Amino acid sequence: MQTDAIILSAPRQLSLGKVGLKAAGPQDLVVRIDHSGVSTGTEKLFWSGEMPPFPGMGYPLVPGYEAAGEILEAGRDTGFKTGEHVFVPGANCFEATEQGPVFGLFGGAARTLVTDARRVTRIDPGMGASGALLALAATARHAVAGAHAAMPDLVVGHGVLGRLIARIVVASGAPAPQVWEINPARQAGAAGYEVCHPDNDSRRDYTCIMDASGAEGMIDQLVGRLAKNGEVVLAGFYTKPLQFNFVPAFMREARLRIAAEWQPEDLIATRDLIDTGRLSLDGLITHHARPADAAAAYELAFTDPDCLKMILDWEAHA
Repeated sequence: MQTDAIILSAPRQLSLGKVGLKAAGPQDLVVRIDHSGVSTGTEKLFWSGEMPPFPGMGYPLVPGYEAAGEILEAGRDTGFKTGEHVFVPGANCFEATEQGPVFGLFGGAARTLVTDARRVTRIDPGMGASGALLALAATARHAVAGAHAAMPDLVVGHGVLGRLIARIVVASGAPAPQVWEINPARQAGAAGYEVCHPDNDSRRDYTCIMDASGAEGMIDQLVGRLAKNGEVVLAGFYTKPLQFNFVPAFMREARLRIAAEWQPEDLIATRDLIDTGRLSLDGLITHHARPADAAAAYELAFTDPDCLKMILDWEAHA
């Protein structure tokens, strides 16, 4: 069986092509993907060639870990049924081609996927394209609800991750965080919290600052805004060594925490927040593209600050 997929053959060399699929077993699902998201974090680093060495990494690869679609076939041991809608956090299901192996380190940007049923999460079919945002929302949830986590009173960055973090804080019933954003085009769209440029915020007693911007050289600025015993949480992905001045952090007895990717329980908890109406994914997807136009779509997603989230619409792909 073959499927159409996005293939990143080398940095900045991306196209739509065909790849073979491994045979499905009794614990596997065959899923027709309707929508897949483009990550401006890890996927951008693979696209640009800036990703540090990573287990299982190599080119050519099928990118994507944000995919949603409908089950076409369900193995007898899966507990799923044909026709159910699921979120798929990528898949490693691709056969080698004549040119060599195709890496599926993420592997979600394809029309059809074969995946272990234990990896997927049922979703409401009414979510449509927003179903592809579940992993990003779960990453935001993990940052504020993981081990030793505290609710932030300042969120840095009003991209999709920053918005989701702020929305989840509000949904939890905690006080609404302040959000910083330096790009005027991204300062709109707040829902239950306020957004400002950091220069317009004089506060210096934040107890938990969560950086969702991924910007370099931010730690000293954020430490300077902490209360004593405050915490800086890095929720983005950073490719270069991080540095900060010790004395200001020492004076505040500051703590530094790194929020990693979501865990399975985060997916379930986030889906429940969405299903009960406490968390909205509205207004986060700004751009759609056909898979045939993937090269231009990925470049736009990675270079245009007005693009919050790019979705590939596989259901429109003939």
